[in-house]
Amino acid sequence: MWIEGKVLSRQDWSDKLFSLRIQADIGDFTAGQFIKLSQVIDDKRVGRAYSLVNPPGTDYIEVLAVAVNDGQLSPNLQALEVGDSIDVATKATGFMTLDELPTGEHQGKHLWFIATGTAVGPFISMMATAEPWQTYEKVVLVYGVRQVEDLAYLELLKQFESNYPQQFKLVLSVTREPLAEAFKLRIPQLVLNGELESFVGFNINPKDSQVMLCGNPEMITDMQKILTEKGLVKNLRRAPGQITVEKYW
Repeated sequence: MWIEGKVLSRQDWSDKLFSLRIQADIGDFTAGQFIKLSQVIDDKRVGRAYSLVNPPGTDYIEVLAVAVNDGQLSPNLQALEVGDSIDVATKATGFMTLDELPTGEHQGKHLWFIATGTAVGPFISMMATAEPWQTYEKVVLVYGVRQVEDLAYLELLKQFESNYPQQFKLVLSVTREPLAEAFKLRIPQLVLNGELESFVGFNINPKDSQVMLCGNPEMITDMQKILTEKGLVKNLRRAPGQITVEKYW
């Protein structure tokens, strides 16, 4: 089922990357979940899933999206202006949430959010809640993009650093142009060569770590292999582990 949403505001990060803040009463959801946006195009309903960037409890929803040239929906979303309508699913879904992570002896003490591109969105939603900060001693966000202009929400992420200076570590990777505060290697390479762990000051290991991977399937495949070699296993409801995954296409 669909409800009518109204665009409240928009933020253009680059010529293709943008955020939409939409008034839509979708009810309760859990940080990390996604919502479907939809339009009827040429008499056919076209819907796509977008992770919610906003935390639960806000009176709006916010999504981060890339306009794909041959995409069916994303160019239309990019064209939306304040006051325009967009159909929104009545309920958010998805299982890449903090309440799916192990508790008790399997919980670990270091939470690693590893994202590429727009997949940073669900992690921002999680970090805007109290849960990660109350549950884990350390929280790390590793955020990889190609160009500097692809770094969305950078001011907000730096605010998390200010709010949790002893607990939070932000690691940026920009692979195709230099940025003083960012690494230039892909995330898997930063793990393999030891730079990532050296930068944050502690290691990824089965005893201490929970790792959530979200984004580019190639990054996820590479990281799963690297993490498996470190002794980590995929987290399942029936068998607690340390790796949680959501591919973005």
